[in-house]
Amino acid sequence: MIVYYIAIGVFVASYILIATEKVHRVAAALGGVAAMTLLGLVKADSAFFNHETGVDWNVLFLLFGMMVIVSILRHTGLFEFIALWAARASRGKPTILLVLFVAVTAVCSPILDNVTTVLLVAPVTLSVCQRLRLDPIPHLIALILTANIGGLSTLIADPPNIIIASRADLTFTDFLVYSLPLCVILLVVLIGLLLVLFRRQLRVRVDIDEALLGIEPGDAVEDKPLLVRCLVILGLTMVAFTLHTVIHVDPSIVALLGAGAMVLISRTTPKQFLAEVEWMTLAFFMALFVLVGGLVKVGVIESIGHLAANAMGGAELLGATGLLVFSAVIGAIVDNIPYTTAMTPVVSQMVESTAHSGADSPLWWAFVFGADLGGNTTAVAAGANVVVLGVAAKWGRPISFWRFTKYGLIVTGVTVALAWVYVWLRFFVFV
Repeated sequence: MIVYYIAIGVFVASYILIATEKVHRVAAALGGVAAMTLLGLVKADSAFFNHETGVDWNVLFLLFGMMVIVSILRHTGLFEFIALWAARASRGKPTILLVLFVAVTAVCSPILDNVTTVLLVAPVTLSVCQRLRLDPIPHLIALILTANIGGLSTLIADPPNIIIASRADLTFTDFLVYSLPLCVILLVVLIGLLLVLFRRQLRVRVDIDEALLGIEPGDAVEDKPLLVRCLVILGLTMVAFTLHTVIHVDPSIVALLGAGAMVLISRTTPKQFLAEVEWMTLAFFMALFVLVGGLVKVGVIESIGHLAANAMGGAELLGATGLLVFSAVIGAIVDNIPYTTAMTPVVSQMVESTAHSGADSPLWWAFVFGADLGGNTTAVAAGANVVVLGVAAKWGRPISFWRFTKYGLIVTGVTVALAWVYVWLRFFVFV
């Protein structure tokens, strides 16, 4: 039993260091892994080879592949082209620019996972803000919040959806019927929240002609044939992402194949396409997976889940409410991928004790909504958050843990409350 509390203590200490930023987040996470290893809580087999308690290599290689793709696309001038187009379309109004980026992210979310979406959109956001001399942080925070809410839209939009769907036999169509309507509602609400939360930062007006000095979007692309070839590869990669459940190829393999094909057709040297890979972000993910895996190994997450199942006592509304809130709260502390993996068997037991199953069960959907929306709460709650903060830091515009969290808490509170109303109306009122 003492091992149980030691694991909690190490995790909490690591998380406090990450949250307070007393040391670099990568150092804090790796320090926690080192402590768990020295205490015998983590071993090579559990950290590197165990699917439930170790590093999720699928996620890491998905990230790596997309980082290489984004790196090569940046050299084609594509991001600068989109940035110039967005700058022109916004007419120098930060409010319109923010709504444009929210719309672009929302359109990408249903066909891409949220990490891939932010990898593509974050460089564009930074580029256009740099050109217009605007503070990019409100726009980057809006990007993260939109991507995580957009993760509700389809089965492939967020990794937890895939994990849950596999256990609950949920189909792509089920997500369109039950989850997409809530996603649309929350995105509309999010735009209103963002305009209120960032109202001071969005009051600035920019003279477009002075800022761009007559530069047109087309001027950013120097090698159009190369851009066309890269876009063809990107398009094929996106199609493969969408059809990965049909062609039975994991998204991580799709990303690596896309990256390899783009390297070949662009003739980019390793020094060029590896220089912009976010190695610290990948290291942080590895450490975070091992830290959470330590909690899974000693039974912390599972025991909490069993307590929730016993507390439900067959009452579906109570169970759905508990799952929604609990998943959002825990999702704010740990990455939602290992959390979802650990909790899915527990939720399956809860569903078996009720009258509904599969897509008809409010418990599964409350679980999906809580796991996805909880990712907006803190700076380390979801992969998209970690990736964007890493990109922002590399561009010299770091976002602190608490600066993101003070906005994330508000958005999570509002969206989780609306999600509960949606579950109540959809499954308990209009039945």
